[in-house]
Amino acid sequence: MYKAKIEEAKSKMEKTLVALKKDYSTLRAGRANPQILDKITVDYYGTPTPLSGVANISSPEPRMLIIAPWEAKMITPIEKEIQKSDLGINPSNDGRVIRLIVPELNEERRKELCKQVKKAAEDSKVAMRNIRRDAMEAFKKMKKDSVITEDDQKTAETQLQKAVDEYIKDVDKTAADKEKEIMSV
Repeated sequence: MYKAKIEEAKSKMEKTLVALKKDYSTLRAGRANPQILDKITVDYYGTPTPLSGVANISSPEPRMLIIAPWEAKMITPIEKEIQKSDLGINPSNDGRVIRLIVPELNEERRKELCKQVKKAAEDSKVAMRNIRRDAMEAFKKMKKDSVITEDDQKTAETQLQKAVDEYIKDVDKTAADKEKEIMSV
């Protein structure tokens, strides 16, 4: 009975870890990565549409992104959205494509990004602890309702704690890898 609750908690923690990795993929680390544009949406016939839904994004060089809109009239709205974003990159266009030159990160910006990495990791750990708390309360309720024995409750809590420890270790490793990527020149 309690095993299903543990699996449910593991599934939620896995989703938290995946969300963290997706969040990290949008952080600019000095190299041109099309995923840094994932958060940008453009008004496309009255509908907010992800940039990848209105243009082809490619990275022909390590520090350059090229955005080729499928419709020429989309160049201006795309350019405006990129300027409004927190990317810190100024777009330039030649009437057909938009070029983004990803500048080298200075030391101050690198440290700022590392703070964002640490905050996102801490938020993920808090989410995982909340998942653990909810599962522990469910185990106590099962015990109180005589669905499981006290031994089952202790076993479930131990197994859940091992899972939480593993996922938190994964979060720490993911954060450390991202920090290393950001700080490498």
